[in-house]
Amino acid sequence: MMKKIITLSILTSSLVLAGAYKVPEQSLNSMALGATYVAHTDGADTAYFNPANMAFLSDDQQFMEVGLTWAHLSSNTFRGQQAFSATEVYSADGNSEVEDLQLPYLHYVSNPLANGLRWGASLTVPGGLTKRWETPYQKLSAEEFTLKVIELNPVVSYKAMDNLAIGGGLRVIYSEGVVYSDGSGTTKPVKREMEGDTIEYGYNLALTYKPMPSMNMAMTYRSNIDLKEEGKANLYMGDMGRQYDAEVTVPLPAALNLAVSNTWQDRYTLEFNYERTYWSEYKDLDFNYGSPLQPASLSPVFDDPKTKNWKDTNTYRLGATIDFDNLTLMMAYAKDESPISKKHVSYELPDSDANIYSIGLRFDTDEALSWGFAYLHDAKDSLTLKAGENDNGIIGKFSDGGAELFTVGLSYKF
Repeated sequence: MMKKIITLSILTSSLVLAGAYKVPEQSLNSMALGATYVAHTDGADTAYFNPANMAFLSDDQQFMEVGLTWAHLSSNTFRGQQAFSATEVYSADGNSEVEDLQLPYLHYVSNPLANGLRWGASLTVPGGLTKRWETPYQKLSAEEFTLKVIELNPVVSYKAMDNLAIGGGLRVIYSEGVVYSDGSGTTKPVKREMEGDTIEYGYNLALTYKPMPSMNMAMTYRSNIDLKEEGKANLYMGDMGRQYDAEVTVPLPAALNLAVSNTWQDRYTLEFNYERTYWSEYKDLDFNYGSPLQPASLSPVFDDPKTKNWKDTNTYRLGATIDFDNLTLMMAYAKDESPISKKHVSYELPDSDANIYSIGLRFDTDEALSWGFAYLHDAKDSLTLKAGENDNGIIGKFSDGGAELFTVGLSYKF
């Protein structure tokens, strides 16, 4: 088995897609609001979702939140065929494995410092997803794609005026993953075993303007991060295998959020959020090796660049919050686009557009302590690929899939 191997294809299939299985909801409120949580943030999780808003939190308090999300990823169902050429077409019905994952988080915001400054930090798991198939033609490319990701995000805010604040910070991302594929049981007796990890850096920026006390207008931006991993890869043709030095670079795309919220009677809040994810940075997946692959017939499978040509995506979110005396009700709807065209869909990521529904409750135990729970349902559209539409030779229909997420969280002010 390898020591440190390539995991970027996992990152692109699991981590930061505007569609797919991105997990932007990294707190109780954000889960309940389906990530419609940029303009109107009011707790420790402000450090993650809009650090500029830390400047508008209570001056005499520190904030902390801890919680855990359970993610249940439903099985993808495929009914159809796998074509390697016009004359080489095989029945390829299959179901991916069901996955259950646990994603913890921690947020903190300090007391204000001098000169309008304040700092905070977040520790989140925005990835940690997996896709596994046990059926032959799916295993050929995606026997297992697994990813674990941890992000540390220290941030600061500055109150430039009573109604204007800016913020930003550093993104430190650690990831590790596994890529296995196995063509046994098919006419393609090739196999790969890859594992690895990496640490990469980026930044995030935020701005909030309050044209009136009841309204927030906000913008946040997370930078593109080029993830370069180097390691070794075990590649097999039949029973013969060899280890190679290997490297690959894939972007984690930049993401822009524009949001506006308004609050009525200090009780009812509506927020609209538009997110643009710049996946057009992802042109191809190109592995490079320290020496030519042997036998040469391995090159089309493991060495030739894989065209991606993903598109920039839009996500539209609308969330509502109702504050009662000791209870807060939150709910939201979002329309989420997939960055992948039918031409480039693969078994690693049979992605499609989604409708997202969420709801949650927060209970105030006293002035300092609150707790709650939230539920989110990600419903994927079915996807049908006709003969000739897909470069990977997939002909048929993907259905089901999607995700169910449940979060519990505890917040404390001191």
